[in-house]
Amino acid sequence: MKKLLFVLAGMMLGTTLFSQTVDDYMEIQRAALKTEKKAIVADAMQFTDAESKAFWPLYNEYSEKMYTLNTKRYHLIKEFAEHFDTMSDEKALEITGNVLKNNQELLNLKKQYFKKFQKILSGKQVLRYFQVENKIKALVDAQLASEIPLLENK
Repeated sequence: MKKLLFVLAGMMLGTTLFSQTVDDYMEIQRAALKTEKKAIVADAMQFTDAESKAFWPLYNEYSEKMYTLNTKRYHLIKEFAEHFDTMSDEKALEITGNVLKNNQELLNLKKQYFKKFQKILSGKQVLRYFQVENKIKALVDAQLASEIPLLENK
């Protein structure tokens, strides 16, 4: 699983975020990430047939909603990049506010689906699933953090 997680993070961000073809590239990478992530979850969870039948439709629903919120996050990163050299205080505060709003939306979605997953999985399975999600997110976030420069404090 560790090897797949590292490959996953590399696939997601294998190019510079600020290139002209980043939208096309990122869509291809996000599609690949979606497939790889599902394989990682399946491998980590090792569901019975009955558990699998209940889990995957809910997972797909959750994954689509996460995809939408992560698209907003991606657009915020692009906005940051576009204004990086000319960032005003007002724009910096606007972007920060939007990032915080997106983070809250992500948290709200996780809480909503935490309740839904509890209805179909054991407590240990719910925890394990969210651990897998968090590990994948941590790898992607670490890669993003290494590639996105700090804004100059001028």
